[in-house]
Amino acid sequence: MKAGDFPPPRRRGRILHILLILVLVSLVAILAVLISRQPINLVFTALVLLAVLAFFPIPFLFYRLFALARANYGLNRDQLTLKWGLRVEQIPVSDIEWVRPLTALSEALPLPLFRLPGSLLGNRRHTDLGPIEFLASDAKSLVLVATSQKIFAISPETPDRFIKDVQRAIEMGSLTPAVPRSVYPSFVVAQAWDSLAARYLWLAGFFANVGLLAWVSLMAPSLGQITLGFLPSGAARPPSPGLYLILLPIVSIVFYLVGWLAGLMIYRREDHRPMAYIVWSSGVVSSLLFLLAVMFIVTTPA
Repeated sequence: MKAGDFPPPRRRGRILHILLILVLVSLVAILAVLISRQPINLVFTALVLLAVLAFFPIPFLFYRLFALARANYGLNRDQLTLKWGLRVEQIPVSDIEWVRPLTALSEALPLPLFRLPGSLLGNRRHTDLGPIEFLASDAKSLVLVATSQKIFAISPETPDRFIKDVQRAIEMGSLTPAVPRSVYPSFVVAQAWDSLAARYLWLAGFFANVGLLAWVSLMAPSLGQITLGFLPSGAARPPSPGLYLILLPIVSIVFYLVGWLAGLMIYRREDHRPMAYIVWSSGVVSSLLFLLAVMFIVTTPA
């Protein structure tokens, strides 16, 4: 860690996020097993919906865990840099109006609605201070950094030393005035969309999955029995109801979304962009393989 780095507390947030991910992944796995053994009825539909709902938070928890691991508040004589995942805010020291701990406020500070230890992110409005953006992990060590545009709520591990160093930097003045810069996760999406290769890969994966889902949804109710997979001996599994085929496009969509998010994280760094294209290409190939799997299943006698 450099002398001008002030990382946030990570331990509690890292443990909680990992535990939540493990619990949700285990729940999805259990529900998948129950779905595979459940006949087509209302219970089957409810289990599928529960599995989708249990899976939905997992990519967000992974991103917040990644963001926490990457989070840092870097300070030098010219600028303060706030990093939180794909969110980067570079603030010239000359633009900082004041910095103070949370305890200095006379009125309570509203915290983000969807918060966890290690992940206090979002925007709130304070009655007196106006808009506040949270890039913090611990509500107990919050420090407010005010600029002319907005206030940032951050949580350096050593708040007292951080405040003193910022005040010292303000008093000394900048040697080379910095340019303010804001980078949001959505900016990465827009930047990647401008690339024809990324755009075609995204659209190819999207239409492949939507087409597969639509095809299976129309075809599955009229199917009789289908064979899904093989036994350890190499023989085909006993026939299953045709509606079970809907699981394949669901799994394909999940794989595609996870790959899309992973590619965006990698695309953030210019020197890693070829790797992002490989990840997105893998998502398209995976979707096509699921399409071929469905074709093979429906053409194989049960």
